[in-house]
Amino acid sequence: MAHQTLTDIAADLASGRTDPVRLVEEALDKARAAPAVFITLMAEEALAEARAAAARRRNGQALGPLDGIPIAWKDLFDIAGTRTTAGSRTRDDAPMAREDAPVVAASRRVGLIPLGKTNLSEFAFSGLGLNPHFGTPTPDFPAATPRVPGGSSSGSAVAVQRGIVPVGIGTDTAGSVRVPAALNGLVGFKASGGRYAMAGVYPLAKSLDSLGPIARTVADCVTIDAVMRGTGRVAEAASAAPDIVVDPAVLEEDGLEDTVRANFEAMLAGLEASGARVRRAPVAAWREARRAIAEIGWLGAVEARAWHLDAISGPKRDLIDARVLKRLDGAAAITAEAVGRLRSLKATLSRSIADDLAGALFALPTVKHVAPELASLEADPELFARINLATLTLTMAGSFLDMPGLALPSGTNAEGLPTSALFSLPSGDDDALLAAGLWIEHAIARH
Repeated sequence: MAHQTLTDIAADLASGRTDPVRLVEEALDKARAAPAVFITLMAEEALAEARAAAARRRNGQALGPLDGIPIAWKDLFDIAGTRTTAGSRTRDDAPMAREDAPVVAASRRVGLIPLGKTNLSEFAFSGLGLNPHFGTPTPDFPAATPRVPGGSSSGSAVAVQRGIVPVGIGTDTAGSVRVPAALNGLVGFKASGGRYAMAGVYPLAKSLDSLGPIARTVADCVTIDAVMRGTGRVAEAASAAPDIVVDPAVLEEDGLEDTVRANFEAMLAGLEASGARVRRAPVAAWREARRAIAEIGWLGAVEARAWHLDAISGPKRDLIDARVLKRLDGAAAITAEAVGRLRSLKATLSRSIADDLAGALFALPTVKHVAPELASLEADPELFARINLATLTLTMAGSFLDMPGLALPSGTNAEGLPTSALFSLPSGDDDALLAAGLWIEHAIARH
């Protein structure tokens, strides 16, 4: 299944070139050979579902083109009969889920098979993906030293990058789908907050949490988006070239690696050659959102601390990753008055970004840098904190504004490490973003 898309695999199933049992057996073999990608591997259940899918196909009763394809779920999603760990040893005694989260149940209705539950940053509270409890999954970059996977949806991204499954499902509160997609050379779609049912998904910060798929193509993300919403309506590529806005200040920021900037500019030039209209202008609401986060604080940290207060103040405190604990403790310094200001700004700026963009896509690099080396971040907590903030700095404002975002590969650096471009629209404009993403994907393929 290595490097195959969901669309490719569906075609192979339809033609008989493969079958669900073979797909699941191969996926399980690859998962077992990839340390720390999965926290829970549902081998017996997945094989049983694969045999049932194979029987349906033999009898002409397939649930659809995806019937029998394995998929990975971040270990924040309830799957019946499994424990939702949230990547934390504080939940070792959590009860087994009694039923699937609605988005998981929706995927089963089209025959997708949960292969297991993937690793993540503890409590989903980091953009780098390190986990001292369950190990840190690493992408397969043969020419490079071990690199961080990006977080928090680390295992979901690496499961796709390593060809274990064609799609991994993640959550995104500050960048947790877009960042690992970027660092692994994949496509990541962060939806608006209200696009999918959130029941049965362990939260981090409820006013900012969102869901989305990580895959190899925009087309696969579009397919899974429709599955997760339980609708047969799939977005089609936009018929007209999009307008794109770039805030020029972003490309002049400290820490933006030269290759990231060059690949982003080259991608924009290619899209312009295909008919896209690119303009460069300040985007006031986005700038103001970043200023609020930097000067007042991160609303997500406040909500995360409130949700995990029992764990961080009780007997399980010592079980928590010290790096995560430091960030949760630090949120106590953000006053109630500051939280009120943040919530007011969030509401106001989420509306005004639509006026700023006037229907255009907002484009910027997804992450300022390529995937950093893992060893140095494991060894140095201060370096970890600094790089974690740098990793999330371009995605946090989009989360604050509830903007759906689509991270797309933009190239590689001299070592073969991926760079990424992020395209976003105002909250609720998910369909338009996916349609534009398909147009962009087609335009790139033509060049």
